[in-house]
Amino acid sequence: MEPVGLKEIKSKAPFTLPPLPFSKEALEPHVSKNTVLFHYEKHHQTYVNTANQLISGSQFENAELEQVIKATSENPEFSKLFNNAAQVWNHWFYWSCFDPRGAKSPPLKVQSAIESAFGSVEQFKNEFSAAATAQFGSGYAWLVQEGENLRVITSSNAQSPIALNVKPLLGLDVWEHAYYLDYQNRRKDYVGAFVNNMINWEFVEYNMER
Repeated sequence: MEPVGLKEIKSKAPFTLPPLPFSKEALEPHVSKNTVLFHYEKHHQTYVNTANQLISGSQFENAELEQVIKATSENPEFSKLFNNAAQVWNHWFYWSCFDPRGAKSPPLKVQSAIESAFGSVEQFKNEFSAAATAQFGSGYAWLVQEGENLRVITSSNAQSPIALNVKPLLGLDVWEHAYYLDYQNRRKDYVGAFVNNMINWEFVEYNMER
């Protein structure tokens, strides 16, 4: 089943800003319209624009976005292209992880997999929250799948599961621009608001089945 609000990303350059899967005020009171406006229309749009500028006339001009990310990861010659291309993808994935309808329970398939890996959904939430809160500096927390195994990882700056060869199921942006207008330095509160009220479990299931 396709998850609520999913808007797929355009895979080939020139890249475009993917549509938000919800209205800009849909995440209130947990994430304000003002935060979404700045994060989506300023930060995400800038990553798209810069990636397009860098890819134009390059060897990656006709490559798909995920190919660009994998080919430029850990390559100092293309570090700026990697950072921007990865952030185009990371942000598309991040927006898709929100369910504006409020707290929901995971579908049975997802619940079973999480209970097998973490003991309970609550324990997963605790582990994911702790990892997201403790991530030093800018980055992301991810729930990823390797084979039949689920685990929580973090990544710094623009690093992406796409480049790490693991399947992302859920991701949370913990760069300051994702929460500072609403929560200032209280990252833990932002993480808790997401984990307890906004996870798009249908998107998690969708990713497990891809």
